[in-house]
Amino acid sequence: MSSGRHFLQIPGPTNVPDRVLRAISYPTIDHRGPEFADLGLDALDKLKSVLKTGADAVIYPSSGTGAWEAALVNTLSPGDRVLMFESGQFGTLWANLARDLGLDVEFVPGDWRSGVDPAVVEERLSADPGHRITAVAVVHSETSTGVVSRIPEVRAAMDRAGHPALLLVDTISSLGSVDYRHDEWGADVTIGSSQKGLMLPPGLSFHGISAKARRASESAGFARSYWNWAPMLESNAGGYFPYTPATNLLYGLREAVAMLHEEGLEQVFARHRRLAAATRAAVEAWDLELVCRVPEEYSPVLTAVAMPEGDDADKLRAAILERFDVSLGAGLGRLRGRVFRIGHLGHLNEPGLLGTLGAIEAGLRLTGTAHRPGGVTAAAEYLADTSG
Repeated sequence: MSSGRHFLQIPGPTNVPDRVLRAISYPTIDHRGPEFADLGLDALDKLKSVLKTGADAVIYPSSGTGAWEAALVNTLSPGDRVLMFESGQFGTLWANLARDLGLDVEFVPGDWRSGVDPAVVEERLSADPGHRITAVAVVHSETSTGVVSRIPEVRAAMDRAGHPALLLVDTISSLGSVDYRHDEWGADVTIGSSQKGLMLPPGLSFHGISAKARRASESAGFARSYWNWAPMLESNAGGYFPYTPATNLLYGLREAVAMLHEEGLEQVFARHRRLAAATRAAVEAWDLELVCRVPEEYSPVLTAVAMPEGDDADKLRAAILERFDVSLGAGLGRLRGRVFRIGHLGHLNEPGLLGTLGAIEAGLRLTGTAHRPGGVTAAAEYLADTSG
């Protein structure tokens, strides 16, 4: 049994702060009683403040995958065409889910090293004068690759094309860690989840819903019950839910968002950018390669690192876990065994990051992985020379 705390440095679930754990431990209350209404309304209001929306929002007791499905079945009909992108593993999984539902997926191939190209969005929509495409679905922060797509530019490309398609955005690994603006950026459905930047355990997922998406839901042709927005929004108006909510996680959500606002959202985003830059400084000093190849798309929440040819990322991760009690993210999909991922999001500060990078540098040495020493020093120098 290792002493000290385990370093959970995967890109989610992330470390849950003590304040949030204490909030989750409050006694469970009657979800139909008068006391619950205050909790429900407060949780929804706090969620909207992170989504940066004055529009509707809903909270599901589900994983992010459930919220993917809910976004599609509330706005579309079987056979509708959806423009989706191979930005990485999660863009691919979302497209597979859409196909399983009976949607016609127009899937743009990608290299798993860059985000959604706004020029391609404009090109595809401009080539659709009959408006067969009913929605454009984009993963904001692709957790498998460490790439963030530029949502404002995607929205601008859609506007230039003059296309009425809905914009659906997955912010599962970015909400609460990366600047995101549901209203200002013209998203129609924003999809989020609890276990990453919001510093909660898994179990909640979220939607921000535009007025346009609400109108689309009125004619959407998919059968839906659990995911149906209409009874959810009707019940939410009084602070309640149409079925049993994850009551204690709502306590945690309220506390977690309070923590974000105490630090200040802009400061939270700046902290994530700073920790990410320090991590990249370490990777560069180690003479290893970043998976993300476009500097403007570097993720503030995780860094995906490619192993030298012939070295196994999973063996490195296993050695670091066994020897130093640090969990790193595995390579996913086509990157399995070739990439390890460093999570630097949520409840994390400079000493926590430096400890993680120290364990990685020791692990590189321990496993004989080809690298240059000095990554931790490079990260420490960057953090010392930049203000928090």
